[in-house]
Amino acid sequence: MKLSGLHILLTYQCTYECEHCFVWGSPRQEGTLTLEHVEEILNQARDAGVESIYFEGGEPFLFYAILAKSVRIAAEMGFSVGIVSNAYWANSVADAIENLQPFAGRIADLSVSSDEYHCGRCLGECPQNALVAAKWLNIPTGMISIAQPEGSAPETHGQIKDEGQVMYRGRASQLVTRAALHPWESFTECKHEDFRDPGRVHVDPFGNLHICQGLVIGNLFEKPLRQICDEYDADAHPICGPLLAGGPAALVTEYNLPHASDYADACHLCYEARTTLRARFPELLAPDQMYGVGL
Repeated sequence: MKLSGLHILLTYQCTYECEHCFVWGSPRQEGTLTLEHVEEILNQARDAGVESIYFEGGEPFLFYAILAKSVRIAAEMGFSVGIVSNAYWANSVADAIENLQPFAGRIADLSVSSDEYHCGRCLGECPQNALVAAKWLNIPTGMISIAQPEGSAPETHGQIKDEGQVMYRGRASQLVTRAALHPWESFTECKHEDFRDPGRVHVDPFGNLHICQGLVIGNLFEKPLRQICDEYDADAHPICGPLLAGGPAALVTEYNLPHASDYADACHLCYEARTTLRARFPELLAPDQMYGVGL
């Protein structure tokens, strides 16, 4: 498996508890990377041939000092660097400029989350301030906006920009009462992740390497990223294998899992199936944070 991008979940903590969040971001969440661990991850990423690094969460600006130094180190190592944030820190354009100044010339993208889940409207005041400040500082920007369940949007793949659909996993699985449902056996593929050649993956504060949030293919604190990539066999993976063979429906069939008759989307069926399988595959379906345990 060859990776071009690595998304670093600096923390599971967030200022919000958005209904659509599939990593269960919350002020009550636990798990934050130390600077030492970030440096270890960046060194492993370089050895594995990764070209792009994103810092996200949770909300990475909650740990500003670690974020600022991590971005500086990553940029000096030659990575293309990006940040994903909800811009809670941009109470004014002046405040936003002050917060973004250390990243000017060092990041290739600031992706700002703004939608009805975060702000109660499509473009909130703080995200708007952040975008204006970034323009002043010549920082390239993008917008991440997710439609309400009743809305419609095109399928997305990987990093979501413009308006995307809700993916009904994580906390978003609780939104299914507002969504149209479809027969479980119709979900025969995953339209959001390429389990054989993902291009980019996520690493969380515990070192878990996620090919999809909550679906782990290794741990960087136990085995180097390059080795994980070299040894990864998607078809032999107990979860990825069935998903490749026939989507979430095949995962249900493979393990003879109990199921409802209808689900909101493939993510919904997959998430419910994985939740059921966690006791059987605790190292592959982890950590508790990705499944809302304790919240």
